[in-house]
Amino acid sequence: MGRLAGQFPALRHGRFRVYLTGHFTSQLGSWMQTVAQSWMMYRLTNSELLLGLTFFCTHIPMLVLNPVGGWVIDHVPRRRLLVACQILNLLQALVLLGLTVSGRITAMQVLWLALALGVVQAFENPGRQALIVEVVGKADLISAIGLHSAAFNTARIVGPSLAGLVVAAYGEAVCFGLNAVSFLAMLVGLAVIRPVPGHASGRDGGVLDGYRYVWREPHLRLVFGLSGVMNLCYAPILALGPFFADGIFQKGSAGLGFLTGSMGCGALLGVLLLARQKSVATLPGLMAQSTILMGVGLMTYAWSPSYWLSLVTMFVIGYSIVRQNAGGNSLVQMVVHEKVRGRVMAIYVTALSGFLPFGTLGAGALARLVGPRPVVCLAAVICLAAAISYQRVLPRFQDWVKQQEEPCAV
Repeated sequence: MGRLAGQFPALRHGRFRVYLTGHFTSQLGSWMQTVAQSWMMYRLTNSELLLGLTFFCTHIPMLVLNPVGGWVIDHVPRRRLLVACQILNLLQALVLLGLTVSGRITAMQVLWLALALGVVQAFENPGRQALIVEVVGKADLISAIGLHSAAFNTARIVGPSLAGLVVAAYGEAVCFGLNAVSFLAMLVGLAVIRPVPGHASGRDGGVLDGYRYVWREPHLRLVFGLSGVMNLCYAPILALGPFFADGIFQKGSAGLGFLTGSMGCGALLGVLLLARQKSVATLPGLMAQSTILMGVGLMTYAWSPSYWLSLVTMFVIGYSIVRQNAGGNSLVQMVVHEKVRGRVMAIYVTALSGFLPFGTLGAGALARLVGPRPVVCLAAVICLAAAISYQRVLPRFQDWVKQQEEPCAV
């Protein structure tokens, strides 16, 4: 542990190690359920539109409930809020399990349960991000965010691949049951950690103060805007995964799991490299590189002639998107004022996930007209255009980050 703590300073904190273990276990179950739910909708309907609508229902609450969720995170103890979210997630998984085992599951029920899960995640996801600084403090924040993302993406590697095999052998219900059990680990982790003194939730300001805070700082708007565009371009990969895995390459549910797992492998490498950094000065350049790499990866994936090339390309996509997301997350958390941290992180999580409903729904609808490959190609063009625009303001952005680094370190 001593050598690991030297490489990843956040591991020096015992409470963070416990929290990270629970976070990884719950995310492992969640990824298994995500893949199983996607495959179930594909099996029930064979519809691109309904597959996109499933992702829409999961993510639209993040956009709608963002102002309320951020305010709640800043006005109640974040640990207690996350405990409540884990209990609700467990109940959602149990209902999905029961309907599946009974054989009465319908496409409409899947959509309603996806919507219920999205409502809980509107509070849970920004709450997890805001809690990190309470667990480790600012000194080891970049390392903690990188390891937090590493746990998420390790689960993304193992979960979808395992889910593909489990669905093929035993059906979707087993994945839903394992997901329900996984939330117990997060509940245990939350029960034993205690916040770092001086980093408790704030109780100041109104619902819209986070938006005002971000709007007053153009450089934060740049981070949020770039993250939003990249994750919107990422949406077709999520929504149309079954059609690439099975419809184009005829690899079935296992093929979908391995494609998603390859993306997780790339993401894991990206965040582990990020977790070793201690300075925010390199983050603007890292975000620029990630945007270009993402665009190239999407274009290659769109026209890939083979499943094996698609696996490699998904690795590149995973590496680039998570470095962009985690790098932006680290930068925002280092400069944001504590009293609006929850509200600002809720906005940032919206930039990452809140626009995915429109991206996935639009991708599903457009794919019905022109097919999945042109849709991903369009996403690649948008991503590369964003990279060119970002390059024009990069020097000024780098200067601003350098000005923030010394006060943040103090």
